[in-house]
Amino acid sequence: MTLIGRIAEAERERWLGEVEGLQVSLAGAQGKLDQLDAEAARRPSTVDLGMPTFADVAIRTTTTSTDQHCP
Repeated sequence: MTLIGRIAEAERERWLGEVEGLQVSLAGAQGKLDQLDAEAARRPSTVDLGMPTFADVAIRTTTTSTDQHCP
């Protein structure tokens, strides 16, 4: 059961002290969720690690030396 459901049950049963405590808990949980949402909005969705993209790598070619050094 959710906090909202518990609050509704407590109101229906007239557990006034329980209603107040659950409302405080709900406000705290909502405040924490708001804080997490704000933090996520400030954070960029991707992080640039400075690694080359496939396009950067695909245009490179590998060359081999025709000079062979024999000891």
